[in-house]
Parts: sequence; C-alpha cells; structure tokens
Amino acid sequence: MNDKATARRSGTDQAAILLLTLGEQEAAEILKHMSARDVQRVGTAMAALDGVTREEVSAVLQQFSTTVETHTSLGVGVDDYLRKVMTAALGEDRAASVIERILGGRSSRGLEAMKWMDPRAVAEMMRNEHPQIVAIVLAYLDPDQGAAVLAQLPEMARADILMRIATLDGIQPNALNELDEMMEKQFAGTTTKASTFGGPKVAANIINNLDSSQEAAIMGRINQIDDILGAKIQDLIFTFADLRQVDDRGMQELLRQVPGDQLLLALKAADPELKDKIFANMSQRAAEMLRDDLEAKGPVRISEVETAQKEILAVAKRLADAGTIALGGKGGETYV
Repeated sequence: MNDKATARRSGTDQAAILLLTLGEQEAAEILKHMSARDVQRVGTAMAALDGVTREEVSAVLQQFSTTVETHTSLGVGVDDYLRKVMTAALGEDRAASVIERILGGRSSRGLEAMKWMDPRAVAEMMRNEHPQIVAIVLAYLDPDQGAAVLAQLPEMARADILMRIATLDGIQPNALNELDEMMEKQFAGTTTKASTFGGPKVAANIINNLDSSQEAAIMGRINQIDDILGAKIQDLIFTFADLRQVDDRGMQELLRQVPGDQLLLALKAADPELKDKIFANMSQRAAEMLRDDLEAKGPVRISEVETAQKEILAVAKRLADAGTIALGGKGGETYV
C-alpha cells in the first residue's frame, strides 16, 4: 500500500473507503457478517469520510487485492482457513469467540442483540439482576462496551462484577439458555456447547477501557477483597506508559496506524521516557514537528488525553493480537 496515500487513515477509515467503493448492495452483504460494534465503528467512519483522494482509493483497493491473493482457501481445510482469516482480521481473542459460534453452531441471539444496544440501556436491564448474570453479559460484550455498561452500574457493585468476570471458567449450555430465556420477550436463542469466555484477561480488558479514576477505585476494592486475584488482573492491564516495552520495529508500525492529532493529544501527559522512544522511532523532521506542536499546544482536559491514550492502546492491542507487534511484559505475552 502507498504509505503516503494512507498515512492519515486508520484501519477503520480504510475499511469504510473499501465499502463505499464496493457499492450499496455489496457493502450491505459484508456488513451482515460483522459484529454490531464493528458495524457501528465502520458506519461512523463512512459518515465522517471527507477529502478521499483517488490515490487513497487505489491504495486501499490494492491492499485488499493483495490480501485476497495471499489468503485463499484452495488446498486448505475450511475450518483451518476460517480460523486463520478470522484471527488475522479480529485478533486471537475476539476471533476465538466468533469461531466458536460459527463452527459450534451456537446462536445466542439474546446476547448478540445486546451488542447493538446503548450501554445505558443494557445497564438499566441489568440493574436488578444477580451480579453473576451481569458478569456473564459483560464478559460476552466487547471490552469497550462492557466498560461503558459497567460505568453505568452502581459504584459499589463494579468491583464484585469484575471479580466474577475474572473468575469465570466456562459457561454451561443450560446456563446460557436460561439467560436467553430471561430476555425472551425481546430476544431468543439456543446453544449447543459450553462457552469459554471470562477470566482475568477479560476483566483486565474491560478495566483498560475505563477512565483512570474508575480503574483506581475498582482495583482498590478488588485488592481489598482478594489481593491474589487483584494481582492477576493488574498484571494483565496494559497502560499507555507500558508502550515503552514495545520494540523499535513495533513502535514504528504502531505510529503508522495512529493519526497525528491523536498522538499529539496522548503525549501531553506522557512520561519523558516514552516521549523519547516515540521521537526516536520517527524521522528527524517529524520528531521536531511533534516537539514543536507539543510546546505550542495549550492546556487540554485530562479526560481528552486519557481517551486518546486508550484509543492508541486499542490499536496496539489489535496489532498485537494479529501478531504484527509484540507488547511483551505487562498486559502482553512474554517472548524469548
């Protein structure tokens, strides 16, 4: 792909460009196979696209063509091919859940429908449910939506719910069926095999999407109740400062995926060591311009900085799940 043509475009923007290029009917067919959250993200990007050049469209189409040519199912078992494509597209964690539903024949439409709902509406539905039911629902949702729902629940209940998520170890079919039956007035579903979602990593992913004040309060409460479980979760929480552990090649790839204005905002509260690492992995001219922009930028809300940092962390995790970069250490795999 032409780097200059796509430097300003995120992966979501590039997907939006591709869908708009394909046309209404073809785009609709593709969207049918995407998750609710991904449809929302791509749809928002499609609505916001502006100033797309012919060169950018050509670059996106070329990248798509190359990907199709290198991912063919000829001579490969369908299941293996599906696993490889899903893992490359969604990352290992999210792909595992999708593959389980496809290959296992599972169809929990009640839970799936909740992915389309506003977090406040989901929280309202769950407000009077048993914490274990709430934990199952939040573990099933994408981490960012789960975090948004958790933030709407009573503060005193949040730590308990996250601890239940962290200790989930498989959900039996009858339990998942009962949850769907509970919502049968609006949703219906069946299941054929046990689910394997939940665990400390799912809890950590949800915490990663909370703001810092909520994260500190919840982790403090969890550590008071079960310091061993708290340590397990804490070890899997990846913070913006932990990007210092990414190697130079990985950092360069990450920077190619992050919009300049987002990086500028995120660095307003970054520690000097991380700033130096980022500057070292940019061209001299780009690093100088970024330094100048940081000095010239006036005060910004800490909430805006935290949002930018979490968005960059989400990109880093997506690249790590796809095997493009290695996070290493806290929140990631250890490499030898």
